Amino acid sequence: MKFLNFGSLNIDKVYTIPHIVKEGETLSSVSYDEYPGGKGLNQSIALAKSGAQVFHAGKIGKDGLFLKQELALEGISVERIYDDGLITGHAIIQVAPTGENCIFLYGGANKEITVEQIDNVLEDFNADDFLVLQNEINCLDYLINAAFKKGLTIALNPSPISDSIKSLDYSKINYLILNEIEGREMTGEKSPNKILDHLLSNYNNLKVVLTLGTNGVVYRDNVQEHKQEIYKVKVKDTTAAGDTFLGYFLSMISQKHDIKFALIVASKAASLAVSRKGSSSSIPVLAEVLGK
Repeated sequence: MKFLNFGSLNIDKVYTIPHIVKEGETLSSVSYDEYPGGKGLNQSIALAKSGAQVFHAGKIGKDGLFLKQELALEGISVERIYDDGLITGHAIIQVAPTGENCIFLYGGANKEITVEQIDNVLEDFNADDFLVLQNEINCLDYLINAAFKKGLTIALNPSPISDSIKSLDYSKINYLILNEIEGREMTGEKSPNKILDHLLSNYNNLKVVLTLGTNGVVYRDNVQEHKQEIYKVKVKDTTAAGDTFLGYFLSMISQKHDIKFALIVASKAASLAVSRKGSSSSIPVLAEVLGK
């Protein structure tokens, strides 16, 4: 089974500050760092580090060529990354001493993907493969429809949340992996149980993974539900926690492990990621996770 991650590629510009900036406030940054980033890139690296065979597709500008090198170093296929974008997408990230973060994005080349490029990429994949998507690229509706016709297993992380992501055809999606805030935005419900009830009542084909921060994670489909607590660590940076969890969870599922085992491994991986600074650089390898 192959993973095609048609996802974002960003340059993360990280500012360490005393606290998350408030409206009208000016703060001096304690430090500045620059990292490879984007939810797509992070998720591809998490998949690869967990043992999956990963093919990344997307678009960058010439200023982002080092992102292809970063992925290739992890054994990820990068031949389907186009580099004809105007400027590479980037993120401005505030990180507080508590480890909490605040992020805003400039889509750049991530939003310049064409239908022709999508068709070319999908030619190499079939019903035995996974397609992983996030909401940081354009043409999601076309991608989902085209992949569904080919029988791919589709996993969507609807982040960052937007009105357009709510209008997608979720009957064509197999795995929906989202956090509590995204769940509230999508359903209008506040409690985890009601969020899950709403999603499954409308789309009983969905397999939903709802992450709840310090309250752990809950998985539900139309026949089973599983809950998993977090593994407590000293938090340094939560930037890649969700992406690490997603990559490890899907990888374990693709290897035919059961849901409970996948939740345990993904939660352990995420706990290791938040105990380190950085985004993709904080993602652990499988041996670290299994040894935890």
